[in-house]
Amino acid sequence: MYLFLAFLLVPIVEIALFIQVGGLIGLWPTLAIVVLTAVLGTVLVRTQGRTALANLQRSFAELDDPTEPLAHGAMILLSGVLLLTPGFFTDAVGFALLVPGIRVAVFRYLKSKATITQFQMGTGAQFRSGPDPFNQDDMIDGEFTEVRPRNEPGKPSKWVEGPHQH
Repeated sequence: MYLFLAFLLVPIVEIALFIQVGGLIGLWPTLAIVVLTAVLGTVLVRTQGRTALANLQRSFAELDDPTEPLAHGAMILLSGVLLLTPGFFTDAVGFALLVPGIRVAVFRYLKSKATITQFQMGTGAQFRSGPDPFNQDDMIDGEFTEVRPRNEPGKPSKWVEGPHQH
């Protein structure tokens, strides 16, 4: 129901704002503002997106909870979509989502509404504990021989025969 209301009300608000702003400053300045906000928003989203990606990679490298960097990345992506959508209301929301403090507040609000039942990182094999973390029963001893291809580089391997020419 909320999504339906958003799809109904946002265009109505945007049209009303276009009429009001266009009546105050004229058609061409209004269109210039719309284009300028799209360009400026694209630049800001690109720079903040790189920062969010670096934070996400850092959280993975340090085995931290990636929830917050992922949420920031998603909000920056949503901000980009809103800034590329023509309109003053969507631009205002898009620019607001580019402010880190607002993103933190939105994340905290959404986090308070969510219930996490389980969170696990890794496969579990790296995090063994106990008297013998490298239990010999889990190891497989074996030998190997490296097999090098007999064909010349650039020629087919002859594993699959191509069409025969007669």
